[in-house]
This record gives sequence, structure tokens and C-alpha cells, in this order.
Amino acid sequence: MTSISDNIYSYISSLYGENAAKEFSDFVNEKYTLYIRVNPLKSDPGELKNRLKETYSIETEGVPNIPFALKVISGAEVLGKTVEHIIGEYYIQSLSSMIPPLVLMPQPEEKILDLCSAPGSKTTEIGEMMGNSGTLIANEIALDRVKMLIYNLDRMNLVNTGVVHYKGEWLSKIYSNYFDKILVDAPCSGLGIVQKKGEVNNWWSQERSEKLGDTQLRLLIAAIKMCKTGGEIVYSTCTLTPEENEFIIDKVLNKYPVEIVDIDLPVKGHEGFTSYNGQILNSSISKAKRILPWEVNSDGFFIVKLKKIGETQSPEIEIPKLRDIKLVNFKNREITNKLKNISKEFGMSDGVFSNFNYILKHNDIFFINDKWEDENPGLFERIGTKFGTIDKSGNIILHTQAAQVLHKEISNRIIELENINDLRKYLDGGIIKTLNTIKGQCIIKYKDMIIGTALSSDNGIKSRFPRAKRTQEILVQ
Repeated sequence: MTSISDNIYSYISSLYGENAAKEFSDFVNEKYTLYIRVNPLKSDPGELKNRLKETYSIETEGVPNIPFALKVISGAEVLGKTVEHIIGEYYIQSLSSMIPPLVLMPQPEEKILDLCSAPGSKTTEIGEMMGNSGTLIANEIALDRVKMLIYNLDRMNLVNTGVVHYKGEWLSKIYSNYFDKILVDAPCSGLGIVQKKGEVNNWWSQERSEKLGDTQLRLLIAAIKMCKTGGEIVYSTCTLTPEENEFIIDKVLNKYPVEIVDIDLPVKGHEGFTSYNGQILNSSISKAKRILPWEVNSDGFFIVKLKKIGETQSPEIEIPKLRDIKLVNFKNREITNKLKNISKEFGMSDGVFSNFNYILKHNDIFFINDKWEDENPGLFERIGTKFGTIDKSGNIILHTQAAQVLHKEISNRIIELENINDLRKYLDGGIIKTLNTIKGQCIIKYKDMIIGTALSSDNGIKSRFPRAKRTQEILVQ
């Protein structure tokens, strides 16, 4: 048993009382409960629930008021090792973390920004809620976290997201009064996730919490400047401190044209503080919600929704020329015939590729839904996901990412694996020694799941499962 630090115990007692501090201390010592978010682009909660139980002995149950969430009852140790996980049928995510996107309520026709994206849990949820359509921009300031963000966007098969890597203040000079909705899931002191991340218990202090306030305020101000008049901003943190929550909101209410919107949560929540340590705050902050971890058996969170009610000004800057990136549609002369060949080869309808735009980078092709738009594609680290590569003969070699995205459209050149050892070889990037009537590029399927692409020849089936996904242990059953 690990006791919470005296700093945390004293702080929680001052906010919520001695009984709450004891409940928090007891809760931190309980086993952490895992939840998964089912990807509606790929799976159904009821069907996935049954498959996880039958195949891996992972037992789950539904969560009231959140239809796509499943609570893990047993089998948590293998949850991140299943084939279903690696192909993006679900995302392991705390229950509380799923709520800010629900409060944001993104729509497919909107331009959405996730200002602090990595590792991508809320970004991918937003993208799924948008039906993999529209314009979603994911920003991450830490370069070492961008790779993980892109990995998760790819794993969940999103084709409505562009990734940028800038400070929020700089972005606000580019995207002035631009977005319909913005999520600011700000970096914080983590007081709500002590149970999940025990290291928070070692270093948390009120002084450290107060120092983070400047960063959080700058991010929220940047978001306000980037939001359209009439647009909405959700500010959230996984901490319980007024210094990082109510105080930040009070400051922007006093200086910027925003007002707080009423919200309903699918779990128990408490009103925001309107006074703290003798300081009176804006009375409308009572509309904010605080989720206490010991009451919901998940992380602690603070969530508030702001509506922008007037324009703001950002200084204009000249956008530097960064990357030469151009989006083209399916009629582009460099790829139109190649796309027709791919469509015919894999038995897809003629019009399927008209739903996307394409980015050509040397011999690589990326694709994104045709509703995604941005005037400055050169700012982006990545737009969409990998479609394929043009080989020496001028033909497109379809990428595993594209096969997974287009899984409902593909009807031809499918090889279904029935042997577990063959599936393991495929996932390891190896060669499956077998005779097959299909020669050339093909689609690999297992238990009605399209896993990826391969090259079939007289020598066997050579896996084209992405190298980035081979690095983790995958449980094959």
C-alpha cells in the first residue's frame, strides 16, 4: 500500500474535506480500472465485447450513458496485445478522458482543432465522432510526442486529420477567428491521475501547480483567438486544482469575449468553484464540472465549455515557406489511371476514390477525405494517412493503412488466413510458405478482419504489415 503524500492529502482536505481526502487515499491504493473506447469506424461494442471474451478471455461490460465505452472486468493484462487492438478496433483510454470530446460535440462539416494532441486519445475520438470526415487538425508542441500521435492516428485509421507541430501562440497568428470548435486538453499537474501514474505522488506540490498556470492560460488565450465568433472551446485538465482550472477561466472571462456554456456529463460531476482562498471568481464558473476520481472509478478531470461571442485580433505574420505540399483530387493526371487500376484490381466501386484527396511525395501517396481543407498544407508534418507507393512500373502498391481504411470496399484478391502460425508470421513481417492461386499484391484477412496487404508469389506470401506496428507484442489466438 502506498499512501498519498502529505502535500496531496492536505490539499485535498482543504478543498473537499477530510472524508474526501481519506476516500482519495483509499482509491489510489485500489487496482486501476481499465476502459476501452470502441472505434465505430471499425467495430460494434456488442460484437467486440463477445469477440474479446471468446478469443482472449477478456471480459468487459457496457458503461451507462457512453455507448462506445466498455469497462474491463478481467483480462486487462492482454488488452494491448490483441490483433483487434493493433488494427484499431478499440483504444485503451480512461473513462473520464473520453468525456471532453463528448462535451465538444464535433460535427463532420466543422473545422476542429485539438491544440494539445499527443498521444492522440481524444484526437482519435474526435475524428471518429466526425465520421472520419471534415477537417480535424491535431497540434503537438513536443516533437518527440508527434511520432506517437501519428502512430495512433494511423492505428485508428483516421483520414480526416492533419498534424502540426507549433506553439499555440504562433498558430493563433495563422488561424485567426478560424475554427468552429477547439479542444484545449492542457498539460497539468496530474492530481486526477495519481492512481494511474504513481510518480505524480512523488513530485506534486501546490507551487508546481501554480507555475503551470501561465502555460495553461497562454494556450487557452491562443485557442480563443483561433476560434470563430459563435464557436466553442472545451478546456479540460486531468487535475483537481483551482489554480489550473477556475483561476484560468476567471482570467479569460475578464479579458476576452467568451462566456461559459451549460454542459451535462454522462458521469457524476460537481460545479466549479466560484470562490477560493478568499478570492471571489466569476459566478458563471459554477457551470464548469469537476469529476472526482473516487466517485467515478476513473481519472479526475475538470471540464468547461466556452462560447466565443466576439472577434479577437491577432497580429498578421507572413507564413514561411516550409514544405511543398499540394492536395489533388482523384482526377489528377498523375494518379487517375493508377487509381482506376487499383479499384479494378481489388474489386472496389469506381467512385470510391472520389471521396478522397491525395498528396504526392516522390513515389509515396497519402490520402485524406475530400472534405478536409486548409489553405496552408505546407505547415503540416503529416496530412491523412499512407495510401501506397508507386513502383518502378508506375503502378500503385497499396499500403496496409489504405486496406484497413477501405476494408468495407474491398472484394477481390483477398487471402484469408486460417492458421494461427501463418497470422503470427504475417504480423512479424515474414513470409508465409504456401501455395496460392492469387499472384501479385493481395489483401490479408483473418476472422473477417482485414489485417493488411501482402505480395503473393510462387515463394509464398510476403507480409507488408507496417514495420512500426511490429515492434509491440501481439497475442495471436
